Amino acid sequence: MQGGKDIISKYFTYLRLEKSLSSNSIDAYMTDLDKLLRFMENEGLTYADITYSDLQQFVARLHDIGIHPRSQARIISGIKSFYRFLLLDNYITVDPTELLESPKIGTKLPEVLTLNEINSILDTIDLSVPEGQRNRAMLEVLYSCGLRVSELTSLRFPDVYFEEGFIKVEGKGGKQRLVPISQTALHEIKNYLYDRNTIQVKKGFEDILFLSRRGTALSRIMVFHIIKQQTEMAGIHKNVSPHTFRHSFATHLLEGGANLRAIQEMLGHEKITTTEIYTHIDREFLRREILEHHPRSKKREF
Repeated sequence: MQGGKDIISKYFTYLRLEKSLSSNSIDAYMTDLDKLLRFMENEGLTYADITYSDLQQFVARLHDIGIHPRSQARIISGIKSFYRFLLLDNYITVDPTELLESPKIGTKLPEVLTLNEINSILDTIDLSVPEGQRNRAMLEVLYSCGLRVSELTSLRFPDVYFEEGFIKVEGKGGKQRLVPISQTALHEIKNYLYDRNTIQVKKGFEDILFLSRRGTALSRIMVFHIIKQQTEMAGIHKNVSPHTFRHSFATHLLEGGANLRAIQEMLGHEKITTTEIYTHIDREFLRREILEHHPRSKKREF
């Protein structure tokens, strides 16, 4: 940027003398500022013409590449410090960071399972017992589609569109969405249907996909128990729950380069209406994101 080196040098002096920061703190501020400077260079921007919208885009990229919210907050704090300096020294007249908010830092993110750990858990399932194939199909769907446990237990057989490669899911607040489903998961469901057809289904549960041995829907507690049991058998010492599979789904997609908006839609953070199953503008876009970026969507021979 114009006069950039001189301004950066003055900012360094400002941090050392006026802010009386330690050498380590100054190094951290300068390293975080360098991230913004590289973003500005790539976008053809200068410190004087960057806007609030540009800064929002910068923060969104930090999120997209997996920077932890605490690190994002630190980087944003450093950027705000830099622009306060520019304002104090009359390099700018308006501070574009004034409305820039740090991400909310909540509780620790849940554990993430690697693809090998997912496979290990599935491989421990005993397929010789009646509920074995059900459990395998159920956990495969949980991971391949990133479902909430309540969405999994209420999933209806008619809502599995085998030909189109989608499932219809009812999420929080009764909102419905379409989620692409991998061929691996569909294969496991088809294998499970042989066992499902032998179960005497209780009235009111005829359409439920994953049934208990009593012919009713599985409880959320039962799914927790199955996952805990299989995780222990796989020798995995992580705190694994149904949500771990959902979080792993999103993490693996993000690491694979999937579009963040597509991940949010597939997780149910945005509504996709069910009446547009064949015409929705995002249907093929979401399907491509799964096929290109999810580990389970690689071609397999059965």
